[in-house]
Amino acid sequence: MVPLRRHLKNKVLAPLLERARGFLGPGWRVHIREAGAPPSDNCHSEELRLDGDLVGYLDCVFEASAGDARPVHDIAPVARFTADMIEHAIAGEAARRSLAAEVLAKYREVSLLHRATLGLNASLRPRDVAQALLAECHRGDLSAEVGMVFLRPPGAEEFIPFFSAGDESGLDLTATAQSALFADVVRRHKGEIVNDLQRDRRWRGEANVRALLLHPLCAANRCVGMLVLGAASTVRFEANHLQYVGTLAAVAGTALGNALHFEAVQTLINSLMQALATAIDARDPYTAGHSKRVAQLGVALATVVHQDTSAFPDVHFSPHDIEELLFAGLLHDVGKIGIREEVLTKATRLPHGVMQVIAQRLALEALVSGKYDAGEFERLSRINAGDSVGREDAAFVTGLGARTIRVGNRTMPLLSEEEIACLLIVRGNLTPEERREIERHPAESYRILRHIPFPENMSRLLDIISQHHERLDGSGYPAGLKGDAILLQSRIIAIVDIYDAITMARHYKPALPREKALGILWQEAGAGRIDAKLVELLEANIDRVEADCRLLGDRLDLPAFLASRQA
Repeated sequence: MVPLRRHLKNKVLAPLLERARGFLGPGWRVHIREAGAPPSDNCHSEELRLDGDLVGYLDCVFEASAGDARPVHDIAPVARFTADMIEHAIAGEAARRSLAAEVLAKYREVSLLHRATLGLNASLRPRDVAQALLAECHRGDLSAEVGMVFLRPPGAEEFIPFFSAGDESGLDLTATAQSALFADVVRRHKGEIVNDLQRDRRWRGEANVRALLLHPLCAANRCVGMLVLGAASTVRFEANHLQYVGTLAAVAGTALGNALHFEAVQTLINSLMQALATAIDARDPYTAGHSKRVAQLGVALATVVHQDTSAFPDVHFSPHDIEELLFAGLLHDVGKIGIREEVLTKATRLPHGVMQVIAQRLALEALVSGKYDAGEFERLSRINAGDSVGREDAAFVTGLGARTIRVGNRTMPLLSEEEIACLLIVRGNLTPEERREIERHPAESYRILRHIPFPENMSRLLDIISQHHERLDGSGYPAGLKGDAILLQSRIIAIVDIYDAITMARHYKPALPREKALGILWQEAGAGRIDAKLVELLEANIDRVEADCRLLGDRLDLPAFLASRQA
């Protein structure tokens, strides 16, 4: 109980007591006595009450040296009237204090709501929301030894342990989700305190704790999670603790619901992006999975760059930057959807049908001349399927091209000018026109994807994709950018794109081991076409990069990957 003196202000009390002494006459003094304190001699007392409870006395004391005292029945009305005035003052002060306490409590609740709204809505990642919620519980000094947030993902009925904090030595709240108490709180959508679990019939020792505070986390009338605070000692949870947690839960439930919804949307977008990349890669069986591997390698190398303190000390990639790079890897070849199939999947300089026609011409020539060399077609087939053409092979093709077949009055060349041009392609199997068509795909990717409203945190996505074939010396395409005009993220995608292309089998070449792939990257870096610092980091961390690719997995679970890297 609040001491009586705290309910009485001197500026209110002093005039009342002075008036009372004046009415009582000489020899009387008046003072206030706390309940329980002994009365004085020659004292007439009147009780002072607040809401029916005795809080003290008004004592009227006569000094014997002052002469004869007035009879009690004369002073009693004055004393009672004075006591009534004092009780009125006490009630007023109590009401003021109650109102002040209520205002303070509301202020604290509003402050908590404001702080919690900012803290719990600062991120759209469920893990961040759960972590912020448990941090606020600790800040509120709830005396809990351990806390855990359970999640119920959209469409699921079971609650899964998601994030925990506190002294967990011997205290594991995971199994609380299996208790009838947990189910009861979920059903009623109302928080509850149980300070003696052993006496609660809904509890069967699912966790090594004595007391629990449970509060559902609800969004849109659905319980999306549960906050569980536990204590194994003699700590007791109070009603104000439940009120504090209830305020937090009101904000946390909405924040968690938004985060889960956002995560579901992100998962859907990720799946759609992967499906699109798979559809593009599927046009050519040799490139199946290429876009996903580029995304994995790009994220893995970017993580290395982020943590590097020598070559890239000022480069820091946020989770949004890494996600942007992941999508850039997935979608970097989407422009190939506009490339003709025969160009995209071209495995030889001349298609099989044309080579069969040439074989028929050689047979016709032999029939007319009476001479046939089977080795000529075999050699021509080898040249047609090769990656490069040497001087002797070029001379052989030129020689064949100079020969003609005369049948009656008609003369035809053994090889047409177009066939000769294709067979004499120095490297690869694409004609200049076909190569220009292939080189359109970064610009096509930009044209296709610019209509998609990507979020603001992916503002560089289209630039990364359109630049992934640019080279530092300006020899790349489609814009011929040089040096710092090419984004670092684009340089990363360029390097891992080359690395994957070399280490995977293609129409025109077998797969090469990573050592040779790194050697080719160094040749490109030495020629000034790609970033040598990135190649150096890739080579120094190649085991980690490839391990991170496996950690990302086919699902490309970026949040789980980043969480494991932070741990």
